[in-house]
Amino acid sequence: MIIKNTIFMTGGGGYCGTRLVPQLIKLGYKVIVYDKFYFGNYLKKNKKLTIVRGDLRDIKKIYNSCKGADIFIHLGCISNDTSFELNSKLSKSINMDAFEPMVVAAKKAKIKRFIYASSSSVYGVSKKKNVTENHPLKPLTLYNKYKGLCEPLLFKHTDKNFEGVIFRPATVCGYSPRQRFDVSVNILTNNAVNNKKILVFGGKQLRPNLHIQDYCDVIKLLIKAPRKKIQNKIFNVGNENLSILKIAKKVQKIVQKEFNYKKLPIEFQKSNDKRSYHINSNKIYRELNFRPRYTVDNAIKELCYAFKNKKYLNPLNNIKYFNVKTLIKRKIH
Repeated sequence: MIIKNTIFMTGGGGYCGTRLVPQLIKLGYKVIVYDKFYFGNYLKKNKKLTIVRGDLRDIKKIYNSCKGADIFIHLGCISNDTSFELNSKLSKSINMDAFEPMVVAAKKAKIKRFIYASSSSVYGVSKKKNVTENHPLKPLTLYNKYKGLCEPLLFKHTDKNFEGVIFRPATVCGYSPRQRFDVSVNILTNNAVNNKKILVFGGKQLRPNLHIQDYCDVIKLLIKAPRKKIQNKIFNVGNENLSILKIAKKVQKIVQKEFNYKKLPIEFQKSNDKRSYHINSNKIYRELNFRPRYTVDNAIKELCYAFKNKKYLNPLNNIKYFNVKTLIKRKIH
């Protein structure tokens, strides 16, 4: 039985949001999506879906739009490190400066639960084999830094009537109606299928990975979980911790089989991306009984299926699949 049945979601038009929103509607929730839709709107019309085109910095509009909702899911941001460095003032104003006023507005609007998607990249570089939620945050970029700095700003405002929970997802991979080809597994698969070679930047960096369906499932769990189990909690959410080279070899093996290619070459280039960490996600299993069900292999295979079915138009060069290229083209400010 759904007690809290109206969800307000920032970034619902993004990579993860467009896969999640239809699933929430199917479960019976009413969903209000608040998004600028920089990359297009891939959400199908539905009587239970309300679309609000708005900027995350427009706090008054957010307040007016979320009144009457029960759950606030904050996915919206200038996503990933390269997009952030492109225009650091823009990104700071959206990812950091708007965050606490948004939380205050949500509380004022009588939202019952605020779910914040942080990032496991807040750990930066760590040689520990199992990085838990208590590990010091050592961000290497402004994107990582502000993701982490927002976390205590949510808990600063929580109380018995305003619940807050944070999850730190690993690098997401797999198919979405609003596809991205600028995250590791998706980049490698796109190049293998369409460029017939796999370009690896660095290779030794460790990356925790999370299938996009597991990302959706953990949010559905956080919506329904009892207050005492989630209030002021932070959860790592990841599955396979793999080096970029191991991901590349998985892509090579699967794509060769799916497309009957002869052996795909793996080419190496130097990388200035030094992020490397190995997260431990036992806490969310121990406390909420959540364990990811999908793998990097699943993500590669579903992307292959999408390529075979011509789901993408010019996937190597179409800017809509690449955050940085789109932001440059549209001169977002």
